[in-house]
Amino acid sequence: MMDTAPRLKLIACLGNPGRDYQQTRHNAGWLVGDEIMKASTTPATPSFWQPSNGTLQWTTCGSRSVLLLKPLTYMNLSGEAVAETLRHFRITPLEMLVICDDLDIPEGTLRLRLKGSSGGHRGLASIITNLQTTDFPRLRVGIGRPRPESGTTIVEWVLAPWVSADNSLPRDATRAAAQVTDTIARGFLQKAAQEARMVGTPAD
Repeated sequence: MMDTAPRLKLIACLGNPGRDYQQTRHNAGWLVGDEIMKASTTPATPSFWQPSNGTLQWTTCGSRSVLLLKPLTYMNLSGEAVAETLRHFRITPLEMLVICDDLDIPEGTLRLRLKGSSGGHRGLASIITNLQTTDFPRLRVGIGRPRPESGTTIVEWVLAPWVSADNSLPRDATRAAAQVTDTIARGFLQKAAQEARMVGTPAD
């Protein structure tokens, strides 16, 4: 992974709209977006242009002004707002970072990838379909899977409030993801990937 990258211009945070989904595991991307805006050195302000199915704000990340997008469709149509925004601002997929939840990595951990398949994530699948490429960076926030003995289905798990035996875990994970995003915005992908791998990893 190169230690430099195209300048980050858009952060696409995936989630579901509506009060019922605000604090759910599936909205990890939105929760990270909220942390990014809290850490901004200047108040987040609405963009002069808005996509037809998303909210777009200017914020500061890595000492740079970047756009932060929250699609307002449900997760499986996220790519519509992403594609519309990229077209309007003439941003390439490599100048975007997608932030989303991930069932297949341990809860509270992070993984940064520059490209790849959707891994079954419907939001990523929608983006890939709309952009016709898998070549865009994505930061995945681990939410883990329910224990088999719990009887909880995957749908129930991802759409339930994100609570953990360690109540600070969701907050710590989303704050760490915001910090990793800041490193990406500064152009240091290799360092960001290393930072991501350390999150949630037990100390030796």
